[in-house]
Amino acid sequence: MSRSRWADTALFLREFVRHPLNTASVTPSSPALAAAMTAPLPRAGDPVVVELGPGTGAFTRAIQEHTGGRGRHIAVELNPAWAQLLEHRHPGVDVVLADARELPALLADRGITTVDAVVSGLPWVAYAPGPDGRGLHSVIVDALGPDGVFTQFGYTWTRWAPPARRQLADLRAHFADVVISPAVWRNLPPAVVYEARGPRQPAR
Repeated sequence: MSRSRWADTALFLREFVRHPLNTASVTPSSPALAAAMTAPLPRAGDPVVVELGPGTGAFTRAIQEHTGGRGRHIAVELNPAWAQLLEHRHPGVDVVLADARELPALLADRGITTVDAVVSGLPWVAYAPGPDGRGLHSVIVDALGPDGVFTQFGYTWTRWAPPARRQLADLRAHFADVVISPAVWRNLPPAVVYEARGPRQPAR
């Protein structure tokens, strides 16, 4: 493991101890998981990609490599220290210090009406209904275009637990097509990627 990755692991562990409900993992995601999370993203054109909960930037780096810096990349991070770190590491990324539920306003402020992809590093608990009764999947569906894609990871050892099963059911209620990847063993802990397409737009 590189020195920078050791440093990021220490940051993750510290933040997990301080804010366990807001931190998806005790370690940064591996390059293998980052590659699996970003593989469905468009390779051509100028895509608009929104990243939720980027942490120290494992997926951020992979998104930038995948798109070659084309299009727009907006990273929404709730942790001020991590947001500052991302701004330093990825000056070409629009890093926003905000809650993921503020996504509609963040996009409106930037004149963005449709998003091509949403990549989430958030924990499942972040998808629970907010004060307005809406879950985060509804917010994401509203932002995505008809051909948009959403990716989220989960750990293999928690896939069959009731909270993960409820979240999978909610994901399938919001998307027409949900595919679960084979286990990414080169991640600690091993993980799977949920790839969702065909956002079901609510009746207006």
